[in-house]
Amino acid sequence: MNNFRAYRINEVDGKIVAGFEMLSVDELSAGNVVVKVSHSTINYKDALAATGAGKILRRFPLVGGIDLAGTVVSSEDAEFQPGTAVLVNGCGLSETRDGGYAEYARLDSKSLVTIPDGMTAAECMQIGTAGYTAALAIHRMEQNGQLPENGPVVVTGATGGVGSIAIDMLSGRGYEVVAVTGKGQEIDYLKRIGARSVLLRNELDLGKRPMEKALWAGAIDNLGGEYLTWLTRTVDYGGNIASVGLAAGHKLETTVLPFILRAVCLLGINSVDTPQDLRHAVWRRIGGDLRPRHLAIIGDNTIAFDALPAAFQAYLDGKVTGRTVVAIA
Repeated sequence: MNNFRAYRINEVDGKIVAGFEMLSVDELSAGNVVVKVSHSTINYKDALAATGAGKILRRFPLVGGIDLAGTVVSSEDAEFQPGTAVLVNGCGLSETRDGGYAEYARLDSKSLVTIPDGMTAAECMQIGTAGYTAALAIHRMEQNGQLPENGPVVVTGATGGVGSIAIDMLSGRGYEVVAVTGKGQEIDYLKRIGARSVLLRNELDLGKRPMEKALWAGAIDNLGGEYLTWLTRTVDYGGNIASVGLAAGHKLETTVLPFILRAVCLLGINSVDTPQDLRHAVWRRIGGDLRPRHLAIIGDNTIAFDALPAAFQAYLDGKVTGRTVVAIA
């Protein structure tokens, strides 16, 4: 196999340096399956890693990209024969091992998921880690008794990848979805993908009491900080709050009262280290009852591999709506 192009992240004199390099398969992280990568994505975490704005990589150098989809070209695992269409999200990509921003990836077969029937590699990357995180949150909530008839579910950070796909999936399941956003110009977008109503973040009354009026049967929170505190105050009896992000802060200042008096459940969602049986179950649901209906709207931005370096800053500036797919091949 000839040398191929990869977008590699290194640390030089304490500073992050990233760019395209030519690599061989032997230079990649160890693995028993080689995949020809056709598509990847950009997540906020990818932007942090590639720019050095966040400490994501645990060793250097590494190929960036926490998502990939493509086709197996060689394998030491009989379950994944050459020609099998596969995807990987999380599983240490661009943290402890080389990721998806390369024309080829060498992977541990235990991290691979067969692309669901009826879905393409491009569609899987329109979903990516963001959509997988949303699906995992819904899956966990429903395991814990969340039902559409319980009442409305609120989604914060609604215009991001996780928030957008969560809205789409929830509405497809029959939930009444309320979106919370700081982007007033995106109200129409949020309603087009399934939000019943939209609340502007700067107009919220976050309250001060340990418990405020119960407003929601459940919540998916991308923000953390004072907004997660607000959700603990306003989710109704037996409701689930799926905590998936910390865009507004990592601290949580609340009391035990909502958890005791209203039996509110706070569910932590980790999409990186999900056990493989659960990961496969969630991806089966993504190909089934949780399949997004509005990917053409949410994931309508596809960029060429060459355009990758210039695309990260918009994520750090909070100017991205929906999902961005990177066409590697």
